[in-house]
Amino acid sequence: MIEEKITIGTKYPLDGLLTLPETGEAPYTAVVLVHGSGPNDMDESVGKTKTFKDLAIGLAKRGIATIRYNKRTYAHGKALVKDFGGSMTVYEETIEDAILATELLRNDSRINSERIFIAGHSMGACLAPRIDAEGGDFAGLILLAGSPRRLEEIMKDQQEGFLNQTKGIVRWIAKKQISKFASKFDNIYNLTDEEAKKTPLLGKHLYTYYLKEWGEKPAASYLSVLEKPILVLHGESDLQVNTEKDFNVYKEILANHSLATFKSYPGLNHLFMKSIYNNIRKLMKEYKVPQHVEEIVIDDIAGWIKKAQDINKEMDMKNE
Repeated sequence: MIEEKITIGTKYPLDGLLTLPETGEAPYTAVVLVHGSGPNDMDESVGKTKTFKDLAIGLAKRGIATIRYNKRTYAHGKALVKDFGGSMTVYEETIEDAILATELLRNDSRINSERIFIAGHSMGACLAPRIDAEGGDFAGLILLAGSPRRLEEIMKDQQEGFLNQTKGIVRWIAKKQISKFASKFDNIYNLTDEEAKKTPLLGKHLYTYYLKEWGEKPAASYLSVLEKPILVLHGESDLQVNTEKDFNVYKEILANHSLATFKSYPGLNHLFMKSIYNNIRKLMKEYKVPQHVEEIVIDDIAGWIKKAQDINKEMDMKNE
């Protein structure tokens, strides 16, 4: 494979890498990789794991280019707090840069501008349908370990999962803290935008408006009108989103979508690596074990992209 340093954006410039296949002929099919929550680097490093680096290398071996970049909150966290304060949304944090990365690909003669896909992981998967609608205009969407639910609903479930795996005094303390935090979600959508921008939610920098703006544009509203190919992937040992409330709900929302494909993997965690502890309290310990995205997952993504390209060609021919 060939890796080239690139920069996404100008006001908040982000270092990144364009990974091109060493074999095959340009113009290449390409995938924009969009991070999960938190200030992630371009490899989406968590502990000893690097999900996006694995995907970039694996897809390059299969003839597909990728673009990945440091997340804006990773590279410019202090500047974002200064510039936006309580008014920051997922657009400033994630969406704008994903669209800028897509534009960079479209302006590269080595990339087929009609064959650019988005692969969002976790939060990136939650936002992928919105990114597509707000300017991405991808050939297809790949959702890895995402959820169609609002973020606060997922956070509540994660907290409950933690609580269920504690005992004694630790459980009592955790229950009180979780209850206090969860109560902050109760009034989110009754606040005006201006009130939400002035209401702290978590720590000094996360305000209620962040959740309110996101929650008022749910993934289901974008998915319900989606007409292009979409691939939804899920690890059955994922402790951060789950099969019943997330993966199966995607199936319900997309039940009448003829171009939707679903795949779940027994024994794989949120990073599509082998689950070791199956315990939400030991997630970070698990991520400190060096592992890689399972090859079958990368095979399935590459195979689906090929099929999606064929479908898009057929649709274009019918429309001519």
